[in-house]
Amino acid sequence: MDMKDKVVLITGAAGGIGRAAASRFAAEGAKLVLVDFDADGLKKTVSDLHLQEDSCLTVTADVSKEDDVKNYVTAAKERYSRIDVFFNNAGIEGPFSMIKDTSAEDFDKVQQVNVRGVFLGLKYVIPVMEAQQSGSIINTSSVAGLSGSPGMSPYVTSKHAVIGLTKTAALEVAEAGIRVNSIHPSPINTRMMRSIEANAAPGQAEAAREGFAQGIPMKRYGEPEEIAELVLFLGSDRSKFISGSQYSIDGGMSAT
Repeated sequence: MDMKDKVVLITGAAGGIGRAAASRFAAEGAKLVLVDFDADGLKKTVSDLHLQEDSCLTVTADVSKEDDVKNYVTAAKERYSRIDVFFNNAGIEGPFSMIKDTSAEDFDKVQQVNVRGVFLGLKYVIPVMEAQQSGSIINTSSVAGLSGSPGMSPYVTSKHAVIGLTKTAALEVAEAGIRVNSIHPSPINTRMMRSIEANAAPGQAEAAREGFAQGIPMKRYGEPEEIAELVLFLGSDRSKFISGSQYSIDGGMSAT
């Protein structure tokens, strides 16, 4: 899966999955455009992965803001002239509470990042890929996009919406040689899960972690690097006839 000199744009690049994907694509020789709201986190990603300035561009952006999305796409075009792979990955978990106790403001905040952010990314990256008549887009959903999960209605709603965006985009751009797929991880060993554990069982995060792990047939969380391998495959030419699909990577959860 040689990605030498391919341009890969990753949102949420300061998070666990985004950083692992950046590492994997860099190892394959790709040029990276790394986007995140957390400027310090982006610097840490670059430092930890020992990325070189000539093969990596960082852009601080709020993916829910249209001007910020326009900016990161424009920056990618100005630096590299094209975008071969778009890992549309940025997302937030939101609070853990039952629907009756969830504020409209908290619900809306999650949709702004997880749905509007994915939509805006598609809106501005697709024209770049249409112009070059090629490209692969991978949207991050979740196992929560395939079923319900009590206490996480904003997150679950947003991840279901990503599937609809993925399928619609895949149909709209297929003739332009662009592929669009979604990935659906189970709980992954990242900061986001530390937050969910703490919110799900205040003061008993370790017990919550064990409970979540027991709900996975393999009895463990996935690792970011395992997700990155799937993203690499979907971004590469080895998946060139795959589009509009949902890829569960969940230790068997979707089989139950």
